[in-house]
Amino acid sequence: MVRDNRHSSAYLFGAICPARGVGAAVITPAANAAAMNAHLAEISTQVALGAQAVVLLDRAGWYQRGKRLRVPENITLLALPSYSPELNSMENVWAFLRANTLSALVWDSYDAIVEACVRAWRFLTDNPEQIRSIGSRSWACVSH
Repeated sequence: MVRDNRHSSAYLFGAICPARGVGAAVITPAANAAAMNAHLAEISTQVALGAQAVVLLDRAGWYQRGKRLRVPENITLLALPSYSPELNSMENVWAFLRANTLSALVWDSYDAIVEACVRAWRFLTDNPEQIRSIGSRSWACVSH
């Protein structure tokens, strides 16, 4: 396995809509409330006009509610139970990206890491059927 002892990181915050086969993401140098606010703002721009998005959240610390997290009007947050990754389809997205574009690699710079994340996200979002396949759960579906 490729190994490097340098430690620069980028965080890819991503969300998908399996019904529409689309995704929204931001890449940040830190995982915190400010990054989550940027991600929510980006998701908000991708919500269909007149629609309300429900964003599933695990229990990560940067998903703090209240004064630090600014939730756009067209987004509703739904916290998943602790220790329930099977309910979060984004866990499958991350596994798919690691298996196909982001594993066993070493990058020379932070900018190269960011570019790899951009390429990986486009690899996913350029294929709406892949998003539908990864993100859909017949046993965890809310219908009207």
